[in-house]
Amino acid sequence: MKKRLILLAFLVILVISSSMTYEQQSIIPELEEVLANKPFEQQLSRLHIPYWDTVVSIEERGYFKFVEFLIRKLTHFVGFGCIALGLYFAWGKRRYAAFVAIFGTMLIALLDEFRQSFTPGRMMSAQDVVVDTAGAIVFVGIVVLVRKVRKV
Repeated sequence: MKKRLILLAFLVILVISSSMTYEQQSIIPELEEVLANKPFEQQLSRLHIPYWDTVVSIEERGYFKFVEFLIRKLTHFVGFGCIALGLYFAWGKRRYAAFVAIFGTMLIALLDEFRQSFTPGRMMSAQDVVVDTAGAIVFVGIVVLVRKVRKV
């Protein structure tokens, strides 16, 4: 029962966060305060990340918007990784638990992106679904690997 409640909590957080506009979610003011000295700017300026029909970089967006972009994508990766773990553990020790968790997470990501497209200032992103699914694969993969190593 606890496992399902944890999964439900992650899903509620997902629905709330994807219902917010970009302006409501923006952490630029906090980043400008906390990272006023622009740490790692030189190292981060070497990154150029293909996203949609553009390349996201410090040069293109500026330091704070680029850092926010990285944080947002990391949040996708970790958040959906946690949802995948919630599905994996809620499924229990039945067959295909890893597949169900990863495929289920991908489906949730697709539905969330579609639903998010109705939020003002937000759009549907296939690349976010890829990041979300990658998080699911990595998180579930680590758990499966740890469980196999423990059995040996």
